[in-house]
Amino acid sequence: LSVKKRITNGRRLSDYACGHLYYGVHKTEEGWIIREWAPNASSIYLVSEFTGWKTADACRFSRIEGTDDWELTCSRDTLKHGMLYKLYVTWPGGSGERIPSYAQRVVQDEKTKIFSAQIWDPPEKYRWKHNYSPTGDAPIIYEAHIGMAQEEGKTGTFAEFEKNVLPFIKESGYNTIQFMALMEHPYYGSFGYQVSNFFALSSRFGTPEEFKSLVDSCHESGLRVIMDIVHSHAVKNENEGLSRFDGTEYQYFHAGPRGTHPAWDTRLFDYGKEKVIHFLLSNCAYWLSEYNLDGFRFDGVTSMLYDDHGLGKSYTSYDDYFSPDVDEDSLVYISLANELIHEMNPSALTVSEDMSGYPGMAFRTDGGGLGFDYRLAMGIPDFWIRIIKEKPDEQWSPGEIWHQLSNRRKAEKSIAYCESHDQALVGDKTIAFRLMDALMYTSMGVNEQNIIVDRGIALHKIIRLLTFSIGGEGYLNFMGNELDRKSVV
Repeated sequence: LSVKKRITNGRRLSDYACGHLYYGVHKTEEGWIIREWAPNASSIYLVSEFTGWKTADACRFSRIEGTDDWELTCSRDTLKHGMLYKLYVTWPGGSGERIPSYAQRVVQDEKTKIFSAQIWDPPEKYRWKHNYSPTGDAPIIYEAHIGMAQEEGKTGTFAEFEKNVLPFIKESGYNTIQFMALMEHPYYGSFGYQVSNFFALSSRFGTPEEFKSLVDSCHESGLRVIMDIVHSHAVKNENEGLSRFDGTEYQYFHAGPRGTHPAWDTRLFDYGKEKVIHFLLSNCAYWLSEYNLDGFRFDGVTSMLYDDHGLGKSYTSYDDYFSPDVDEDSLVYISLANELIHEMNPSALTVSEDMSGYPGMAFRTDGGGLGFDYRLAMGIPDFWIRIIKEKPDEQWSPGEIWHQLSNRRKAEKSIAYCESHDQALVGDKTIAFRLMDALMYTSMGVNEQNIIVDRGIALHKIIRLLTFSIGGEGYLNFMGNELDRKSVV
């Protein structure tokens, strides 16, 4: 409460979380204005196709007196739709090209693979066609990756997803779509979890207008749209991301070892800095307002909560949850983020990915919780994997299954799932592959019969039915793991 009171100065959180309306590139009646926060910078230049990618005094920023902000104004004909640009930042002892921290459009050159910011000012702005009011039904979530959701051997697009995949999701009975990898990321193989540009929709899937059309069509179909938002860490890349933006380690992140995740090799935000809180809260507000999203699944919450990031740790008592290892600054940020999201959209859905089981995660903030609507029931997929690997079918205990699927705090709602992208993609196997393995390739024809495949399909359906029925107040399935078209489970 004290942090909220200090940063908002009596205003609403949504009035405070508007950094995207101030920083970055904005077109005005007089021309263009560009602002950046860079405390350690000695100078900043706009470099672009317009300047021949060289620094020029006419495109040099001025530091706003008494602040750590920099500003440049340009005439309306200086920057045009589609033009590529970057910042050239100098600091004591060094310099480098940087993409603006609030850049809303970032593209990669197909030949050089270099990322640049891009002016996005299309002559016709997208006009929203459909209002969406959620019914209040429990979320039945289809988790999808735009690029991998297509059958063709290429990166899929927003337009292709809208045409080819969306009708199937609606037909199958889901009421929520959760999109991975929307925030720009330099390494495609990270599945979008090593973010470089937090305000930029990944251009590899299409344009902002095409994504807005997809969201609009989802809303027309009665589907809420949430996205994976990654505020737990950021990519180390300096030319593409926020790391050493102004030459220092500690502008957005912790300095020294605390600023690097030992397992992910990524940078870790310093949630104790007001400018960092402002950046991240503004990021939540931007995605809600710009793309009409209906909420978020927050990634890597365990890593945010604890200084040891939960690595190799079993949470077996409340002493583990409320230990000195808890990062209280992250608790404040998470609470503020949930308050902001629900202030902007009281019907918004927020889901926490936390494997520790932190108490109060999915409880209202005014009751002492962190404010999420749901938590992912992360122990359920681990349970299914364990008994599939370790026990023959005849030793599966209905009592144990009931206990594992129903063992949760009743005051907090959870999303049950058999497998998400973590099981299906990240160095693991899907349940179907665990049950049928190589026979998935050779013995699943409609005119073939194989006892192992028959067993695998039967258990696959039983596992999903039990998880859907008992495991939580909501349900999630990762794309491709439904097998049959006509049913969520």
